[in-house]
Amino acid sequence: MQAAATIKMTNLEQIKEAIAAKMDSASFTSWIAPLQFEVLGNELVLTAQNQFSADFIGSVHKNVLNAVAAQFGLVVSICVRGANVVAAPIANDNAVQSYAPAANVATAQEINTKAFDAFVCCDENAFVLSACKKLAAGSVSFSPLFIYGPAGCGKSLLANCIEEASAGRVIKMSGGQFVSEFTRSLHDRTIFAFKDYCRNCDTFILDDVQALAGKRATCEEFAQLVMDLRGAGKNIVLTANVAPGNLTGFDRRVQSLLASGLVADVVAPTTNVKRVMLMRAGVVSEVADAIAARIAGDGHLVGGVAMKIKTYAELMGQNVTMEVAQHLLADTLQKAKTPIAMVKSMCEKLGVAYDAVCGKGRCRAVVLARQMMMAVLKDATNMSLTEIGRVCGDRDHATVLYAISQIEKLKKTDLVLAAQMNQLIADCR
Repeated sequence: MQAAATIKMTNLEQIKEAIAAKMDSASFTSWIAPLQFEVLGNELVLTAQNQFSADFIGSVHKNVLNAVAAQFGLVVSICVRGANVVAAPIANDNAVQSYAPAANVATAQEINTKAFDAFVCCDENAFVLSACKKLAAGSVSFSPLFIYGPAGCGKSLLANCIEEASAGRVIKMSGGQFVSEFTRSLHDRTIFAFKDYCRNCDTFILDDVQALAGKRATCEEFAQLVMDLRGAGKNIVLTANVAPGNLTGFDRRVQSLLASGLVADVVAPTTNVKRVMLMRAGVVSEVADAIAARIAGDGHLVGGVAMKIKTYAELMGQNVTMEVAQHLLADTLQKAKTPIAMVKSMCEKLGVAYDAVCGKGRCRAVVLARQMMMAVLKDATNMSLTEIGRVCGDRDHATVLYAISQIEKLKKTDLVLAAQMNQLIADCR
């Protein structure tokens, strides 16, 4: 009996190894490895933890499983734990532990058609706003929608607007929350419940994708989630501080997957947008007009300025004049921009480190950002090429001239880069 049991276990291990050889490691680890394998007569019985897993495996991996089973003279049968067979308890038992968070659900009758009014739009952001409204109205062909831009440009606000306006079941997470919840589900052995939770929706929103950088297992699960949701015709919205190709800590396969839908950038608030935001918050028009141009293009900062003025007016019981505003905001209002301040500001908007730009690094993303900064300084200031090279890490005249010529060539074919350049030049003037 012991010898027969040993032979049976050996056969099961051989079957698993044969299946693993025909699949990529991520899919095998996520879907096949957790199954319970059993041979009953001439039938290979695979027991899944829930119906979703059984359906997904049956639709996506059935051909591979049938081919391997045939090599051993078996036929495949996929069932759900507790439905057709009584299986012994295993580690990932979602009947014992389940994933707790509940999704925010909006029915068709509860859709807020004015949700997007919270986003103050300029001409440069009209395209991305239209894409968000289209996605919130129903299923779209350009999923995933990848929205990127610098801090404070309104990415998270657009994601919130989509969540509020969308019909059906909406799941919204931050990148950090996805990492922590995925890790917790592994620790609690509720990974299948977490998979079900993320896939059981009409719209999935992940804010700040860059939080997943460098976390290999989480990135693999996230990539599989995006593929599964897209295959099921669900809407996917992703936000990040840089375009998919400039994300660090992600392999090329994940970057290409994130860029496979519609990639749209959000520009930082313009002077007019900042003025409207201040007036909406209750700042009198004269003060809003005067200080809008002297506040950095950061929506978070504009909101903080408006809150400070509004709180002062409420506590002191008096209107905030321009003189009072200048005193209140002495630490916030911008003074004359120095070249180094411009370079540091552009580093933040392009998602690169200032030390890397001024250093000797030859990473493609850093080199491109450095060249863009040189071209911006040439168009936005009266600096000489030698002065530009000095503030960009003591580069010589020839290097600056070459960088500017390269950017001019790229602008003719890369519309996204051309739009970024125009925005950076406007911010530096």
